[in-house]
Amino acid sequence: MSCLPIKILSLLLVTMLLSALHAEKRREPLTEAEIDQLRDQAQEPDLRLKLYIKFARARLDALDKMRSDPKTTDRGTQTRDGLQNFLDVYDELNDNIDTYEDRKSDFRKALKSVIEADIEFQAKLRALQSSSNTNPAEIKVYEFLLQTALDTVDSSIKDHRETLAEQEQEAKQKKKPSSKSTSPE
Repeated sequence: MSCLPIKILSLLLVTMLLSALHAEKRREPLTEAEIDQLRDQAQEPDLRLKLYIKFARARLDALDKMRSDPKTTDRGTQTRDGLQNFLDVYDELNDNIDTYEDRKSDFRKALKSVIEADIEFQAKLRALQSSSNTNPAEIKVYEFLLQTALDTVDSSIKDHRETLAEQEQEAKQKKKPSSKSTSPE
């Protein structure tokens, strides 16, 4: 009978340790400097989203630079890590868009920049996917994550365009009542 509480306590301890290890593995996708820049723009959707675009672009540029460097070793793993870095930042961008949309913020200007960046990101990811000078063993290391990144960007382009259309419609609706309220006689 006394063995049961010890087993339960041991199981609880192991579960807590595994949870702590899992939480420790999750890393912040942004650098301290990037976090500071975002903190300074917390109330400005246009500027904040443009910062996320800049950070995501920097992740893809670093990935391109690494892949073109002939001295790079373990290119498959580094490509996978670079794709994960991009996806982490891109997910943060999408989370911020959702937040601003929930707050009913008007961020049409930033959304236009986001859509332009989406198209750029999509082209870079497709170029990586169709790169002919990559050996098959290397591709296997990152192909799932590359497909995930492409799927995410593809669906986000659609979502971002829909959000922009909704924002445009809301802006038109807001303008209509004000033009009727003051008419000279």
